[in-house]
Amino acid sequence: MPKVYVIGTLDTKEAELRYAKARVEKAGSSAVLVDVSTSPVSAKADVSASVVAGHHPKGKAAVLGLSDRGIAVGAMAEALSRYLVSRKDIGGVLGLGGSGNTAIVTAAMRALPVGVPKLMVSTVASGNVAPYVGPSDITMMHAVVDVAGLNAISRKIIANAAHAVAGMAINKIEPEKTEKPGVGLTMFGVTTACVTAIRSELEADHECFVFHATGTGGQSMEKLVDSGLLQSVIDITTTEVADHLCGGALPCTDDRFGATIRMKIPYVGSVGAVDMVNFGARETVPAVFARRKFHVHNPHVTLMRTTPEENRHIGSWIVDRLNRMTGPVRFLLPLRGVSAIDAPGQAFHDAEADAALFAAIRNGWISARNRKLVEVDAQINDTAFAREAVKYFRAII
Repeated sequence: MPKVYVIGTLDTKEAELRYAKARVEKAGSSAVLVDVSTSPVSAKADVSASVVAGHHPKGKAAVLGLSDRGIAVGAMAEALSRYLVSRKDIGGVLGLGGSGNTAIVTAAMRALPVGVPKLMVSTVASGNVAPYVGPSDITMMHAVVDVAGLNAISRKIIANAAHAVAGMAINKIEPEKTEKPGVGLTMFGVTTACVTAIRSELEADHECFVFHATGTGGQSMEKLVDSGLLQSVIDITTTEVADHLCGGALPCTDDRFGATIRMKIPYVGSVGAVDMVNFGARETVPAVFARRKFHVHNPHVTLMRTTPEENRHIGSWIVDRLNRMTGPVRFLLPLRGVSAIDAPGQAFHDAEADAALFAAIRNGWISARNRKLVEVDAQINDTAFAREAVKYFRAII
C-alpha cells in the first residue's frame, strides 16, 4: 500500500509529528515518519535526518552540523527532494512546521509529480504562499496556533490534515481509459486568436490544456510535462522569456523549456508576444525605462515594446534551449508579426525589432533530423499561421 510520508523536525516538533502519524494510521493509511532536523536529535524516526542528508550530492556533511542555519535548511531541502524522488511507495506527503520546515518540505513537494497528494500545515500559510507552492499542487493549511505543542486547537488542525492526506492517498484517482492525449498550449491576450484556432482543430482527438503565459502559467505547463501528464506541447506564446530577460513582472525561470528537453515529447513552438515586457499600472514601470515605447493594456497592465537589441538576446536565449531538445521539434517564425499589436498600424509594429529576433534564431539554429525551423509568411494570429502550426503538430505526433 502506498504510504503517507509525515515530515518535520523531530528536534522541535516530535509530539506533533508522532500525533500526525498516528492520525494518518487511524484513518487507514500506512505512514512513515521522516526527520529533517539539521541539528542533533535523539528521537527515533522511521527515516532519520542522517539518511535523508545522505541523499545530498555532497553527502551528509553538507547538511548536518552546520553553524549557518540558512545554509543547512537549503541543503536539507535539496537532500529531501532527492530522497522523496527516489521513493516508489509515496501515496502522499504531510508536512508540519514553521517557516524553516515549510521551506524544506515544500521544496521537496515541488519535486514530486503533480497528482501526488501534498499537504503542508504551516504557520506561514495565511500569507503569500507563492514561493512555497510555485507551479505545483501543494495544499497549504494554516496552523492557526504555532506548531509548538499539542493542545485543543493544534490537535484538531493536525488531525484534519492527517485525515485529509490519508483520504487522498487511499482514494487514488486512476486514469480513465477514454482519456485523450493531453497537449499543453500557451496563450496571451494578444495570441488568443491563434491559440483558439489551433485548439478548435485539435479538441476532437486531444485534451487541450491552455496556460496563460503569466510566468506561473508556463511553469505550471512544464510541471505537468515533467509529471507525465502532457504528451505534447504547442508553445505558441513564449512572452515570459522577454520578462525574464528584460525585468518584467511575468517572468519565466532559467528552466523554461527544460521539461521538454528532459521528457523529449513532441514540441511545436513560436515567439508569440515576445514583442512586449509586462509591468503593472503605468506608475509602476521602473524609471530606467521612462523613454521606451509603451502600450497601456488596461489600468493594471502596461506593456513595453522590446528593442532590436533585446530581441536578439531573446532569440539567442530561446534557440539555445531549442537546440538542446532531442524529441521532435518544429519552431515557427511568424514573419508578419508576433502579436496582435505587432502588425502594420498597430502600437508595437517594429519590423527592425522582429528582424533582429528572427535573425538571432536563424543564426543560432542547429539543424537535426527531428528538429526543423519553419518560416511562415503570416502574422501570428492569421488563420494561415494556425493551420501551419496544426499541420506540423500532426506531423510529429
